[in-house]
Amino acid sequence: MDTIKIPEILLPKNADMTLWAVNACDQFTSDKDYWESLENIVGNSVSTLRLIFPEIYLNDNPDKRIADINRTMRAYLDGGVFEEVSGGFILVERNTRSDTRTGIVLAIDLEDYSFERGAKTPVRSTEATILERIPPRVKIRSEAPVELPHIMLLYDDKKNSVLKSVKRGKVLYDFELNMGGGSVKGTFIENAEEVKSKFYSLAKNTNFLFAVGDGNHSLATAKTCWDNLKSTLSESEKKVHPARFALCEAVNIYDGALCFEPIHRLVKTRETEKFISGLKTCGGKKAYLLCGGKRTEIPFLDDVPEGIRRLDKYIKEFIAENGGKVDYIHGLDELEKFTAEGGVGVALPAIGKNDFFSLIASGGNLPRKTFSMGEGNEKRYYIEAKKIK
Repeated sequence: MDTIKIPEILLPKNADMTLWAVNACDQFTSDKDYWESLENIVGNSVSTLRLIFPEIYLNDNPDKRIADINRTMRAYLDGGVFEEVSGGFILVERNTRSDTRTGIVLAIDLEDYSFERGAKTPVRSTEATILERIPPRVKIRSEAPVELPHIMLLYDDKKNSVLKSVKRGKVLYDFELNMGGGSVKGTFIENAEEVKSKFYSLAKNTNFLFAVGDGNHSLATAKTCWDNLKSTLSESEKKVHPARFALCEAVNIYDGALCFEPIHRLVKTRETEKFISGLKTCGGKKAYLLCGGKRTEIPFLDDVPEGIRRLDKYIKEFIAENGGKVDYIHGLDELEKFTAEGGVGVALPAIGKNDFFSLIASGGNLPRKTFSMGEGNEKRYYIEAKKIK
């Protein structure tokens, strides 16, 4: 197994890091106020906000936004905004209201990853990949000279052997995050080869090294772009091309601050009563319907993934018949806010960690948007970058 690579990481030289780092692009997709407030905070400062495509704007003149992103990436590269950190990984300690979450920024070989259900590759998808979501993201990535990850990989390490092996070096950054994201500290890891060996020892009997916890469609997009590119390369070029390796953060699934939060469903429809009357649920767990500022408890299956599959099927059929739209909301407070303005929310129960890896190993991909690792403002902020051209 040679899945893990020691990357050449790009960090900004002299940026105001609080303005540099911004939240994952797939967060707050119904909350323009969040992104407009962030725009006002960042202003004209160098920032990853200029290098990413917030998904709330996917249908808002995307070609111009993509061109602007690529132009800014090249300007940052040519203008000396970045400096390179090589020869090791980065230990990331993220303080949120859930405590301190610890991860390792590294690169993985996309040849060892698959988003196909039932794949036995060392890096595996955890949720169903919606294939129609990939082409617009490929369009964003295909001409980009650098990547910035919000991908978080999970690994199964009850004894915490990987983090215990880490030898800390220089502190690379330590700052407060904007928009209520807490704070983050990045430290150079000096013994990357030893840490790699500890990772590999976790998978020696299963060949299952990482499960994709966050950023499933981003990693699927990177894989698709690499598959499109490699047919144009020689065998020697394929081995070393930077697009073959994707930058990610790996987090122990048993990290005490890694909270598995449900991703709720917001159905934007005028036919709220019809939606509610047609929804049939059962089971020993609890979910909630939110509509017009009211919250009503409903039963939900003990097998939460199966309950979500059934709910999503009902929502899809309802929208096909009655019109409307579904959105996926992180956080009960956000869901309550939006349902007070219209539509129906379904607040879902969380899934547990204990059987997570065995479920994925058995080929049981979870439904799309089953879980989230923390609330929206606890997601990975863009800090590190890596060249892919």
